[in-house]
Amino acid sequence: MIRKVGIIAAALSLALSGASAMAKVSDADANKLGNELTPLGAMKAGNADGSIPAWTGGITSAPAGYTVGDHHPDPYPEDKVLFEITAQNYKEYADFLSEGQKKLFEAYPETFRMPVYPTRRSASNPQAIYDATKVNATSAELLDGGNGIKGAVLGIPFPIPQNGLEAIWNHILRYRGEAVQRNGGQAAVTTGGDYNVIGFDEQLLIKYAEEGATPEKLTDENVLFMFKQKVTKPARLAGTALLVHETVDQVKEPRKAWTYNTGQRRVRLAPNIAYDTPGTAADGLRTTDDFDMFNGSPNRYNWKLVGKKEMFVAYNNYALHSDNAKYDDILKPNHVNPDLTRWEKHRVWEVEATLKDGFRHIYQKRVFFIDEDSWQIQVADMYDNRGELYRVGVAYGVNYYEVPTQWSTLDVYHDLNSRRYLAIGLDNEEEMYDFTVRPRDVEFTPQALRREGMR
Repeated sequence: MIRKVGIIAAALSLALSGASAMAKVSDADANKLGNELTPLGAMKAGNADGSIPAWTGGITSAPAGYTVGDHHPDPYPEDKVLFEITAQNYKEYADFLSEGQKKLFEAYPETFRMPVYPTRRSASNPQAIYDATKVNATSAELLDGGNGIKGAVLGIPFPIPQNGLEAIWNHILRYRGEAVQRNGGQAAVTTGGDYNVIGFDEQLLIKYAEEGATPEKLTDENVLFMFKQKVTKPARLAGTALLVHETVDQVKEPRKAWTYNTGQRRVRLAPNIAYDTPGTAADGLRTTDDFDMFNGSPNRYNWKLVGKKEMFVAYNNYALHSDNAKYDDILKPNHVNPDLTRWEKHRVWEVEATLKDGFRHIYQKRVFFIDEDSWQIQVADMYDNRGELYRVGVAYGVNYYEVPTQWSTLDVYHDLNSRRYLAIGLDNEEEMYDFTVRPRDVEFTPQALRREGMR
């Protein structure tokens, strides 16, 4: 039986999507942050057998020789593989695996494996994020129906979550810097291992974490973040562009999106860039709300906070992130190259999303496993309308020292029906993410989108 830890009985009863003003915690509970809890709400202590150590601050400085702009070198180069989980022995570790992970062993018994390394609780954020998180703990609230938040800024809104909606909003609003410029791409890999890389030039401006942001300003402007994406290759798609304004109160004003089509040379409103609309150039292997493991309005699902468990997740994947690895080294038939992956045992929050009556989505149920130290979704199991496992998402994480933030270097979506997968975030052969950019709001307008598309 899966071991559940660290969740109060009252939280289990809040398996409702309609929870509204239950978010605030007492001053006494908030004072646990930074003491028995980490500043973001994780259990600071290690586990009973020592396989998960105590959190002692995560990575607070980069390895010697690192320069901003480099692909991030492995801070743990001396670590060795402790053991491997394979199709032959995975049942011995079943309590520490998701149903989707088990399915990957069954689907690819000859090749899929998990090299397990010592657990390094490397997740860290700036002190300002920790300070803001403690303030948010006693002030943040879900808006009616949980389709937005108020009373929070900069830090994790609900570090001591009381229901599934609060936990998923923590993932959506986890700290990833104030802004970032990303160059990279994605590849939809065939069963034989063939692929074409779709190149992207992306900018993300996070108004929630912007200097000078306040809860009142967020409420007035009603924008959480702005995202702009331009396809750079192949030539037949180059120039196609997307702009998204994500709102704070999604009831008052849903997400706004625009697309630029090079053939028509026009910017159009795109109200369907949400939910299960197929992702950009993804060969039908992910939905729009799969991006970043989950994004957008949670209003089509009932959310249940199942509890916390220990689980093997992809953590500190610096080999997969390295500019010494080429795309051909990474992208193999059926899954990414296991030799470049690193799996560790961590504690995760388990959150179950079940489609509401009267709503439609290709996923009837989704189960998310969220890292307690960073609020990054590590694994997502997606079920179809027959109740069968359909897709499995895996986030391969690293710590971006210069921010610092724990974030995925590669998100991989496995389609169990077609036996294909989509890898998003390929940047090994590109320039590294730039977290120093400070784009202006005017760069995230439909007019700016048209200019970007025509270049």
